[in-house]
Amino acid sequence: MKIEQIEIYQSPIKLKEPFVISLGPLEYAENVVVVIRTDKGIAGFGECSPFMTINGESLETCFVVGQYLAKALKGRNPLNIEECSHAMDAVIYGNASIKSAFDIALYDIASQNAGLPLYAFLGGKNNKTLVTDYTVSIGDPVKMAGDALKIKNNGFQVVKVKLGGSKEEDVKRIRLIREAIGTSLPLRIDANQGWDTETAISTLNALTPYNIQLCEEPIPRWNFMELPTVRKKSPIPIMADESCCDHHDAKRLVDLDACDFFNIKLGKSSGLLNAGKIIQIAEQTGKMVQVGGFLESRLAFTASAHFALTSDNIIHCDFDTPLMFVEDPVVGGITYDGKGVVTVPDKPGLGATMDESYLQRLTKTVIN
Repeated sequence: MKIEQIEIYQSPIKLKEPFVISLGPLEYAENVVVVIRTDKGIAGFGECSPFMTINGESLETCFVVGQYLAKALKGRNPLNIEECSHAMDAVIYGNASIKSAFDIALYDIASQNAGLPLYAFLGGKNNKTLVTDYTVSIGDPVKMAGDALKIKNNGFQVVKVKLGGSKEEDVKRIRLIREAIGTSLPLRIDANQGWDTETAISTLNALTPYNIQLCEEPIPRWNFMELPTVRKKSPIPIMADESCCDHHDAKRLVDLDACDFFNIKLGKSSGLLNAGKIIQIAEQTGKMVQVGGFLESRLAFTASAHFALTSDNIIHCDFDTPLMFVEDPVVGGITYDGKGVVTVPDKPGLGATMDESYLQRLTKTVIN
């Protein structure tokens, strides 16, 4: 089998309301869709959601770099995913987001060719319930409390809260949220690197009474040598996110004893191939894992959901952002029930494509 044609699409989708984290607000999911077509008639779909402040990529850079990657992959065997991955790395360093879109499309082809759902192709089983949290953007504490109450009333079983401001305001945010929703729902917090070490330790200790399940990336990623100190002095378990992009980062964090959890995102790891290597480290060292994402549609989150079925160490899911879109161009893919439970398709491959009429509206390039 050979790669015959690759299509790359710019896929910006407006959000129902701005998604705000400590690194800034976002009004659009500025995504890129990749379609790889083979000489055997199998088409693989992939997608990424570049995040300028986290992975240093944008819709425009992914669109350009994707053309270099496509030229390097054309004519190759899509079933040899590791070789294709090495070929992309030989073209350009980094650019994990756009590489993840190609990686997902390659795995879609390989699992379709094998006649297996992607999770089974990856060695997983559809034997556990996946439940996504739903996120409260950082902002005015009163509004955040109201948003958290809406999430509870909509049936979600876990609330995630974006923090990363001053200790006083962040504690107020959580206090008002707990007053609004009560103590029964699990609460996860994510500072998105917003605190310095002293503020992180002080704030996490001040949040002890509010029954916080975990805290994602409390301090800047470059300051990972301080993360073990934060973990040691925090009563709340620490999850590495921006500081855990690939398996090399995961090993470093283990060696430093810097975190309790890994947060795996395909857009950080360059896709499923390296994400699987992070899982191997997690399983070897007893680390528990959350699988999340950026602002991908249900297309890429379907890949993430398949991946979440591959290990017992994956215990949390953060798959909420497709629910924030004003439109859903995905055909097939994961579905959500009213309580945040995610159902994974059982058909061969990814089980998700993009609506053809939607793709026809987009800016695209084709590598023949």
